[in-house]
Amino acid sequence: MSGSAPGDETAAQDGGGHVPPPTEPGAASTGEPLGRLAALSVCTPVAGRVLAMVEVPDPVFSAAMVGPGLAVDPMRAPGTAVSPIAGSIVTLHPHAFVVVAGDGRGVLVHLGIDTVQLKGAGFELLAQEGDAVEPGAAVLRWNPAEVEAGGRSPVCPVVALDAGSDAVLDPEPVGRWLTAGERLFTWA
Repeated sequence: MSGSAPGDETAAQDGGGHVPPPTEPGAASTGEPLGRLAALSVCTPVAGRVLAMVEVPDPVFSAAMVGPGLAVDPMRAPGTAVSPIAGSIVTLHPHAFVVVAGDGRGVLVHLGIDTVQLKGAGFELLAQEGDAVEPGAAVLRWNPAEVEAGGRSPVCPVVALDAGSDAVLDPEPVGRWLTAGERLFTWA
């Protein structure tokens, strides 16, 4: 997010992206004790190679300032970014989106670094804010090769917003290639 326009801290701080904790964590229907949420499987939104968050060329993401997660170095071809979890799209920009699950946990997908500067050029929205989505549902189209040709990194951070550093469990191994919609990590 370095070089982002003022106020574009994409979802984490723009009012529409702050994810408040659920009013009653661990819904009674799950049988979980209060204060404990069920594990949430987070899928990769794009096809590519898994990266550790510290490898993201942006200090906001590499230092996990908005939450822990993993990143994906996408295939350099036109593609579709998909929802990483079931929930509602609460924030949607051409370069980033947030999906919030029914229990209040939100996942930020940021397509490339400094891509806010493109002002939507090269991105095609396929969904709208407020849409209910399932994991793997198409959210937008983009071309990582064009992002890279323009001098920007196409690396895609996938962030468990406002989660503790120990919330990401069982991550896929760094270096592994995944297709869009495959499990990336578990948020516990």
